[in-house]
Amino acid sequence: MARIVFFVRNTNQSSFIISSGLVEVTKRISSVFNVSLIRKEMIMSSETPATTPGSSSAVPATPSPGTDASRQSTSVRLVSLDALRGFDMFWIIGGKSMLVALATVTSAAWLQWVVARMHHPLWDGFEPYDLIFPLFLFIAGVSTPMSIQHRRGRGDSDRKIYIHIVLRGIILVLLGIVYNGIPVDWSTTEGWVNHRYPSVLGRIGLAYMFAALIAMNTKWLGRWLWLIGLLIGYWAALRFIPVPGFGAGDLSPGHTLTDYIDRLLIPGHLYHGDRDPEGLLATIPAIATALLGVITGQMLMRRDRSGWRKTLMMVLGGVVCVGLGWGWDQEFLLRFPINKNLWSSSFVLYCGGWSLLLLALFYLVIDVFKFRWGVTFFTVIGANSILIYMAPSFINFKFTAKSILAGPSSLTETWAPLILVVGVFALKWLLLYALYRKKIFLKV
Repeated sequence: MARIVFFVRNTNQSSFIISSGLVEVTKRISSVFNVSLIRKEMIMSSETPATTPGSSSAVPATPSPGTDASRQSTSVRLVSLDALRGFDMFWIIGGKSMLVALATVTSAAWLQWVVARMHHPLWDGFEPYDLIFPLFLFIAGVSTPMSIQHRRGRGDSDRKIYIHIVLRGIILVLLGIVYNGIPVDWSTTEGWVNHRYPSVLGRIGLAYMFAALIAMNTKWLGRWLWLIGLLIGYWAALRFIPVPGFGAGDLSPGHTLTDYIDRLLIPGHLYHGDRDPEGLLATIPAIATALLGVITGQMLMRRDRSGWRKTLMMVLGGVVCVGLGWGWDQEFLLRFPINKNLWSSSFVLYCGGWSLLLLALFYLVIDVFKFRWGVTFFTVIGANSILIYMAPSFINFKFTAKSILAGPSSLTETWAPLILVVGVFALKWLLLYALYRKKIFLKV
């Protein structure tokens, strides 16, 4: 039987074999990180893409007459949400690398321009690559009310849902700590003292957790009030609360209230020494990003609105949010620059607007027009998003791809870099496809 071997990062004799042993490997990973294994004949309803990457967006419900829930669909399947999640993850697991390699081997001017957009600004400003993280968190928010309704529909008590939400948030924080690299020497505390604790997964976990708790206890108006309050409150805190040594309103790197609070409260070391882009205080506006998704998901669940009307609402909402974010960045007296490092309120609105526009496009094409050609390519990626995000910490895909493709790529030195990165992505995708075909998904 043919098999594909993935060598682990330390390049020893261990390997992961895509065959009957794949299920056992997945079970072992699940037991280590307290992640439950899902293997079902049908892909069940989506809960949150950040923490339930392997499920599609179906929302069974049994609403009572006369309630708001009665206007929500009894079975809303958002294939577009699965595809958009996969599209977002595509750029993380190989899309950017392939684009950079293609630009390198071809030297095409337009590709060079595109590649220049695939980097984060050092401080203020926005590039399309900045959208990947907030889009993922926005998608998590969209799925949150669907998950809550699904769990209530199957009889889960609110207490059980609360426990599930909190545990999910904690597990994601722990996975983020693991992703940053666990110290190899546990005989002293030095490794832990110098460890970096903030992470992408940690921010997703905390922002999702608080957004979900808000969603559990509010309706449409309450969620809007929380969203507005978080954005204005965060701006006011950074503008008016003085920072020792720098005063109030100084938004220079390392001088902000966000950076000061992170230095004060976060143990270990920060990514930039005196500040961290995934720090603690900036999680507050990140909750607003997830809440914007919650409000969008709530709207998409309604059955008294057509697909066309929902699309139009997302487009209009997206345009308004982009405009508000851009305006807040430009306004002199109340200015709050678009800044990913601070996750500024203008950044929330600007990225939220583009996230709405992207979801509107995917929703219109996939769920309204029912155009499904090629959708599986992205759905496979999004189906196990946490697994593939964590996998490079344990599996050396580059080593395996180079072992397989070194010979063929030597026939054309010019294209060798591109062949290698395409090979790395292909190995990742084939692993995900094998899991997808077997209906195996990791669910936090």
